[in-house]
Amino acid sequence: MEVGSVVGARSTWAPAVRNRDRGQDRALPRRVRCRAVVMPPSVRTVSIPFADLKERGRDLSGKIEEGLGPDGLGIISISGVPDFPALRRTLLHLAPKVANLPEDVKKELEDPDSRYNFGWSHGKEKLESGKLDTFKGSYYANPILDVPTADDVLVSRYPSYCRPNIWPADHLPELEIAFKALGKLMLEVGLMLARHCDLYVMQHGVEPYDGESLEQTISRSRCHKGRLLYYFPRQFSTQKEDGDSVSSWCGWHTDHGSLTGLTCGLFMKNSVEVPCPDSAAGLYIRTRDDRVVKVTFGEDELAYQIGETTEILSRGRLCATPHCVQAPSGANASNVERSTFAMFMQPDWNETLNFPSEIPYHQELIPPNGALTFGEYSERLVNKYYQGKT
Repeated sequence: MEVGSVVGARSTWAPAVRNRDRGQDRALPRRVRCRAVVMPPSVRTVSIPFADLKERGRDLSGKIEEGLGPDGLGIISISGVPDFPALRRTLLHLAPKVANLPEDVKKELEDPDSRYNFGWSHGKEKLESGKLDTFKGSYYANPILDVPTADDVLVSRYPSYCRPNIWPADHLPELEIAFKALGKLMLEVGLMLARHCDLYVMQHGVEPYDGESLEQTISRSRCHKGRLLYYFPRQFSTQKEDGDSVSSWCGWHTDHGSLTGLTCGLFMKNSVEVPCPDSAAGLYIRTRDDRVVKVTFGEDELAYQIGETTEILSRGRLCATPHCVQAPSGANASNVERSTFAMFMQPDWNETLNFPSEIPYHQELIPPNGALTFGEYSERLVNKYYQGKT
């Protein structure tokens, strides 16, 4: 599981309706009023054409500020990326095949020593309700390096970053090929975006992360992580936990790394691609002014979200936002499965992060000198969220 800041979900878009007749002297017939439920508005991501993104000297600061700046949603999409649509479909169609491998094979693909951050993971994470999440399964791997390091000390200390990849070579060999192809493309496009983010930040008087730009930090890291997600088909249910919660598929959290690449989800029913069966399902973001909005981008677009580490080191010029995923509900959602892919780009475990004196997140984790390696920072986050200590 990727560590992130858990954010309490609040239903800010469903205020109770007050009884305006209350307090009058004369008796009135009692009127029954229903609680008004207004769905959050749907917002399209700010989008940048790939042809513009790949021009290193092009000024994209307006788009960067609109999508990723202090008043943005913390997400931006890239359109027209060559080969992306085919690579996305190839990998996402493999997600149900992974999930349907024999149980003994999937057991061999698990890596408990990495906290299930490599290989197959199912039922190891908890929902906001505290119950184990059996709704989805994940396959984790580093698309760039099969063996990030041969140093046993580092492997023992940072197992979620340093342990080797696990691949189902005898049962689904095409998974490795497709996983690496999409992950590498998402990293390449992410590096292009990172360069434009650096230019935007420097325009606002912030030095490039004490001499190290976001582009450089990501490019030399050995611990990027891809996550192929598969949401199992579920029978129609009227239980609120299944469909009514805005965070029913993935709880509120903020990514803690540098930059997260996202594909649009692919829905299937009886092995055939279908449109999303519920317009309310999808990605939700909590804005800076505490509003909740549903965020959409095209299936052939690549989306990128800012992580906490980048917000901190950019002195708030690039902003991370809490987000969650709502599952589809209703009769049309029965027996529909969903696949998607996320690429977590983050600093190397040995990368020294020089934190400013005041930061919006985890101030209690930062030492007086304001310096930690990303590995040390991640360790402290794991202790904070999973072991209840700092």
